Amino acid sequence: MGSLYTALFVALLILGSMGLKLDREYQRGVIFRLGRLKGVRGPGMYWIVPFVDQKIQVDVRTKTVNIEPQETVTADSVTIRVNAVLYYRILDPDKAINRVENYQMAVYQIALTTLRNVVGQNNLDDVLQNRDKINHKVQEIVDEITEPWGIVIERVEMKDVEIPPGMQRAMAKEAEALREKRARLIKASAEQESSIKLSEASKNIMQNPAALELRRLQMLTEIGAENNTTTLVMMPSDFIMMAKNWSDALQNASQHRSDGSQPPQASNDAAPLPFQPEFSLTEHPNQEER
Repeated sequence: MGSLYTALFVALLILGSMGLKLDREYQRGVIFRLGRLKGVRGPGMYWIVPFVDQKIQVDVRTKTVNIEPQETVTADSVTIRVNAVLYYRILDPDKAINRVENYQMAVYQIALTTLRNVVGQNNLDDVLQNRDKINHKVQEIVDEITEPWGIVIERVEMKDVEIPPGMQRAMAKEAEALREKRARLIKASAEQESSIKLSEASKNIMQNPAALELRRLQMLTEIGAENNTTTLVMMPSDFIMMAKNWSDALQNASQHRSDGSQPPQASNDAAPLPFQPEFSLTEHPNQEER
């Protein structure tokens, strides 16, 4: 009789130990009792009725889904290949088990089709420049679909966009043309500002003729800074004015001589011709030709 009790005690002990379950902090156990949902248990150690309760373990950590590259046509009829990565997490384990057969495959397929549809509704420029907008749109659509499954979509990121080689060359030409246009506009603006400054400088030189002589000397200094064989002879502008006055006087005299009239006598009070005898001669020594 004692051995029977001992055997029964051992059997109960083994049966009871079979009902002990242990889940880690990131795991949950969905318990079914005779086929009906009993509840969600864990984390930690708990006990279920052996052969009556069934447990399905669910990982509630954030999972990563790599969406494979796929071809899609944008709104402006350009065929591109895009791939992305999706992050999701299970909030309600019993819904993830009871509402959908395979939640991992379901999330992957809905993300795949949604990404293709959203990219197809945008132009190529929007896909390249406004990725954050497309990512947010895909996240909203997928999260709305997976919400009844107890799954939340944390983030969607497009990793790469492959463009046909012909389109890449066309985009490179467009970018080059835009940069050239910008460079020409900047150069034209600089020329306009330079012309304004030169106009102001010319007015100042007209008011003070000595500034022109200083500018000439500065030009000689700039030219002389280089080692060359150029010889410059500077002639004051007064020489040119004097030669012009003499030419006019000789022309008037020859005209009156041909008419037989006397040329007008110059008045003693007439102002003398402007004359400045100074001139500059700058010569650089010849260098050996290489």
